[in-house]
Amino acid sequence: MTAILYPVAANAEQALSAPLARAAREREAQALAGEPVAFVVEPAGPPFATREAALDAYAGRLEDERPGRTASLPPEDRYLRLSETVAASRTRAPAQAEPSYEDGRRWPTAKAAPPTVWRLMVSYWRIGAAPAVRTETPQARQARRKGRQDLDPETVRALTQQPLRAVKPQQPLDIGLFEARLPESPHIIVPDE
Repeated sequence: MTAILYPVAANAEQALSAPLARAAREREAQALAGEPVAFVVEPAGPPFATREAALDAYAGRLEDERPGRTASLPPEDRYLRLSETVAASRTRAPAQAEPSYEDGRRWPTAKAAPPTVWRLMVSYWRIGAAPAVRTETPQARQARRKGRQDLDPETVRALTQQPLRAVKPQQPLDIGLFEARLPESPHIIVPDE
């Protein structure tokens, strides 16, 4: 199977327009760049109101399944994708809905969803001092339990972008799925049918 060849570049815009090289693995990217690299996924280009507008703007660079415009890329060129995100706005988040108990319904009708935009997401090897995963930030579940205070949007965004970590290390399995311990001899494991 052919691996995706990700661009090696200093930023997302350079990865789109003129990457230094392309590599599938971190070791190859480090050899090409001559310094440490980190794999990142970042938005690039302007936001688009609809998915169709974004597909038209990046025609030939993205998979397109629309009738009459079908485009298929070779596996090594699939480092771009479209992502739908909430449009940046200056308005506050809506208040929590209160139950209404009207007309036989407990909850009021849902308000309209917030406006969204489509962005091009570029996966690439970033050259140089890429931001490392910060382990000192608390997990989202811990931040919610501890503070119970309002979190600013930047903190919430940082919490959603960090990788999930286990609460405690996973213990190795001592028996298989279709095995059982004998009740009279718990040190003996037999197949369970």
